[in-house]
Amino acid sequence: MTGRRPVRRSGTRGAKRPEAPEALEWAEAACADRKAVDGVVLDLRKLSDAADYFIVVSGTSDTHVRAIAEHVVEELQERGVRAHHIEGLAGGRWVLLDFVDLVVHVFHPVLREFYQLEGLWGDAPQRPVTTGEEGR
Repeated sequence: MTGRRPVRRSGTRGAKRPEAPEALEWAEAACADRKAVDGVVLDLRKLSDAADYFIVVSGTSDTHVRAIAEHVVEELQERGVRAHHIEGLAGGRWVLLDFVDLVVHVFHPVLREFYQLEGLWGDAPQRPVTTGEEGR
């Protein structure tokens, strides 16, 4: 047993599960679509079996946090990637979207500053969220 969570298939039986980098790209684009701010990607592959990547972004209000999170869920679901668990969507202060290999954290700025998630994973390589503008 490797300690990894079981592979989840979404949609039709036997559908191919996308690789984490592909889902990561889609989630980053969805965050950018809804104007998420201060986005960072944490690469946890060498640090944790819980997930390969965290995306940490902020919204400017509770409504903005919910809109970003809902858009990420919708965009990934359209591509056959379903969230394993969603926490905090109703409150809009800190929404956690668990896609198994990828976890998206959407914070209200006050809570993001309080919890300092990036600091807790300070050993993880970090890079800014890709906005999708680079290739245009």
